Amino acid sequence: MRIGEAAAAAGCTPRALRLYEQRGLLPPPGRTASGQRDYRPAEVARLRVIRELLGSGFTIEDLRSCADRLHLLTQDPPPRCGAADAPEGSGSGVVGRRLAILDAEIDRLTRLREDLARRAFGDRAAFGDRAGADPPPYEPVSVTHRSPAAPPAPATP
Repeated sequence: MRIGEAAAAAGCTPRALRLYEQRGLLPPPGRTASGQRDYRPAEVARLRVIRELLGSGFTIEDLRSCADRLHLLTQDPPPRCGAADAPEGSGSGVVGRRLAILDAEIDRLTRLREDLARRAFGDRAAFGDRAGADPPPYEPVSVTHRSPAAPPAPATP
């Protein structure tokens, strides 16, 4: 199938497909006699895996480091990611690194949320009245953005 058909089948754009090819996530496809890219079902399946992994928080660089094993994830059933990536329980490899990055980001966001709740509602709101208690509900804040070029609203008497 041609690039537009393959991209549509995988849920991406032809531009994204070319990017994945340039970055080494996809092997160069065959070409027709007229020089157009010609994708097979196996390449479309690999594209779907790439899209799923990117949607799961992996980066293109993460996937480049294991591009030679991406085809394994098109198998039915696919092997466990850790099995293809690193020895059991080692915590290393692409999956282990991505999990560590996500854990660090969750910790950072949790601290940020607690700090904001503390500033807005005091210590009791950040940590609750007793250990393990949920903080009191808060009112959603509505923010209106006005373009800098827009004139200020006229004051009403």
